[in-house]
Amino acid sequence: MMGTLAAEMIGKWMKEYEGKLLDTADFIFCHPEVSLKEKASSRALAGCLEQMGFSVQWELAGFETAFAAQWGSGHPVIGFLAEYDALPGLGQEVTATHAPTGEAGHGCGHNLLGTACAGAAGALKAWMEKERIPGTIRVYGCPAEEIVVGKIRMNEAGVFDDLDVAVTWHPFDRNRVSYDIWQAQDIKNYRFYGTAAHASKHPELGRSALDAAELMNVGVNYLREHVADDVRMHYTYTNTDGPANIVPDHAATNYFIRSSKWERTEDASSRVDDCARGAAIMTGTRVEIERVTKNKEMKVNRTLAETFYHAMEEVPVPEYTGEELEFAAKISKEAGLANDGVYFTGLEPLEAEPVRLAIGTDVSDVSHTVPTVMLSAAAMCKGTPLHHWAATAQAGMSIGTKGMLYAAECMALGCAKLLEDPKCLEKVWEEHRK
Repeated sequence: MMGTLAAEMIGKWMKEYEGKLLDTADFIFCHPEVSLKEKASSRALAGCLEQMGFSVQWELAGFETAFAAQWGSGHPVIGFLAEYDALPGLGQEVTATHAPTGEAGHGCGHNLLGTACAGAAGALKAWMEKERIPGTIRVYGCPAEEIVVGKIRMNEAGVFDDLDVAVTWHPFDRNRVSYDIWQAQDIKNYRFYGTAAHASKHPELGRSALDAAELMNVGVNYLREHVADDVRMHYTYTNTDGPANIVPDHAATNYFIRSSKWERTEDASSRVDDCARGAAIMTGTRVEIERVTKNKEMKVNRTLAETFYHAMEEVPVPEYTGEELEFAAKISKEAGLANDGVYFTGLEPLEAEPVRLAIGTDVSDVSHTVPTVMLSAAAMCKGTPLHHWAATAQAGMSIGTKGMLYAAECMALGCAKLLEDPKCLEKVWEEHRK
């Protein structure tokens, strides 16, 4: 009975504040800012929360664009993890009703992600005030998720330590609890330094940094046969300057090493390092190894997953207009999306076992500090890949915002269920400690 009342109150609040949330998401979409440069985006989201009655503290963990917006006092402390960074190079091919400015775009839907977290916090606050439920709501403005940095450093700085639970979501092409093991990742730069020489007249004097980089990559390619099946190692060259008649004295590569378990990732990463060192020895060059960032795998929590799944069962999934379905059909054709004309579906069932994903997020490190739950909501039609112009197009129109509002309502109701049942939170923590 209480759950039904909470659902009604949260749904009512969402309808009343829908316009403000849409304006905020639209502003962030139209002012895309890449990681660590999200000045206007973070201020817009924080301003939205201030208007809802939250107090804002800035520059968490040394980030200019990180903040914590808080309301209430005491425990339980519920933290929403908001994001707002855009991706470079996805602002030019958008076919939505309006295109973003500049050379960046929200191809991962973070204009929706952060705004939904703000909406969930506002709706939950309204319910707690009305029902006089004790506790604290905190919305973390988290920068630089796309470069896997923001929450890693915030977590290391201890900003999440006093939470009872962390809640977030991500735009995808379906509605479900993200009962997923996001990958553990180790991201590194390898820089080789050699000796330049004329490649024809005095090749014996040269020590090719490029040879070293290529030999390293050959070694890693042989290593692929001798790692666990879920290990992924991929690279790119980050400098290719210079004419072919000069022995290159500098070469650099960037590597992502991943798996569904940090221990396997760490082991593979150390072996990639050995490939780099061996290549340097073979070529008479020197290598510098820089760890850009790293994150653990997601630690899932079954109790949280079930609680929030029950909340999602109570919230009606979005319905789409003929114009939206026509847009989905058009963009599916333009982008070659594989959906066979089925653009949107309802709530997907909660899996019996965690699902291993082939992507990573900095949310994962938070999940090792505090019990964490992530939802997925359809902010794009079926088959739309993230980090793609088709995702940007839908993040900037009503298909994306319908998913955003749905996710906000589901997160708020899931949190209300936790607050209604203190034993549920106890069970969540028992599972987390195991």
